[in-house]
Amino acid sequence: MLGAERSTGRVLPIPVDVLMLVWTDVSTDARVQREATTLAEAGHRVHVIGRAVAAGYVPPPGVTVESAGVAPTGIARRRRLPAPLRLARWILLPQHVNRALRRWVAQAEPKARARTFDVVHAHDFTALPLGARLARERGVPLVYDAHEFWPGRDRHGRPTPYQNWREKRTERRLGGTAIDVLTVGPELAQLLEKHFAWTNVTVVRNTFPMPPSQAAPPARPTAVVYAGRIGPGRDLESVVAAAPELQPLRTVLVGPADGGYLVGLPTAGVEVLDALPLDDAVTLLTASGIALVTLSDKWLNNRIGMPNKLFMAVRAGVPVVASDLPALRRIVTEHGIGRLYRPGDPASLAAAVREVEASYGDLLAAVERARAELSWERDAEVLRGVYGGLGGSRDR
Repeated sequence: MLGAERSTGRVLPIPVDVLMLVWTDVSTDARVQREATTLAEAGHRVHVIGRAVAAGYVPPPGVTVESAGVAPTGIARRRRLPAPLRLARWILLPQHVNRALRRWVAQAEPKARARTFDVVHAHDFTALPLGARLARERGVPLVYDAHEFWPGRDRHGRPTPYQNWREKRTERRLGGTAIDVLTVGPELAQLLEKHFAWTNVTVVRNTFPMPPSQAAPPARPTAVVYAGRIGPGRDLESVVAAAPELQPLRTVLVGPADGGYLVGLPTAGVEVLDALPLDDAVTLLTASGIALVTLSDKWLNNRIGMPNKLFMAVRAGVPVVASDLPALRRIVTEHGIGRLYRPGDPASLAAAVREVEASYGDLLAAVERARAELSWERDAEVLRGVYGGLGGSRDR
């Protein structure tokens, strides 16, 4: 049945016009940028409709970007709300998020309908209903890009059991109409196949291109650096608690911050930096010597996820200290590129950092050996293969 639903009944031109839909700021979404760039370099024409894309963002050649929706509010807050207001925010957060998503869809849909496209590429569940609707109406293939397991994502507002149930049903039904489902790692691919009974899941990891040349890491590490969103679910509580034990190594957090979370984090003795462009963040990691890839073990997505931070460290050429979670454990141990610690345990994190220091030379060599396999060059080939098959041979 699903195979029949996926059939478009048409042979596509090669190259194709790709419409990408994503409910994020494209200027900061590394996965969307890499995929769009790779498809454009392969000769396809890519148009991305994102959310509140930063003014002044210049997309790569062959890619055009449009913005819909408005920027989220309150993210940069630097003061702790009184308890009654925190409770009100917790209660109202799901309603606020749903309203913002509806506003994005209402603005993105007419922009999409004004364009010609041969393929719809929907990033995550938030873009799936609109993407599936446009693909069905135009009679073109849908590619669904599941960055995470939507039912298992971290949730910070009040429980919404009915909405969660409805979203599961919708994702199963609409994702089943996709000609291909992309996702970030084998653990997540297996879960999607089991949970939704999909048989067409392809892994395109969150890797990074390897630069032809770059500065070498220091002979000994000078700092441990967490480069990513500063917010709940990242086990940053363990990082800041371990910081005094790591001295004289500096502890650095760099990235966009949820101010309401950051203000409650005791960051004395920890350097907190604003988000940096990718190349600058990589330079900081390389110069510091150790990357932190920390996640809490509270949410299923964290246990099976494959975060950008892991592959950014490989690009920077430095070993990692990573949470001992199944997907991270597999990569770190298989390639020998760092050490693991128990999430939520600052002493375990500090011990892992000391182990990295003690084996630093060997770990640098292991990272260097892993770079060819853990690179976007490898995953770009997979993505090009998916789109190369849309010209008729993949039509089902």
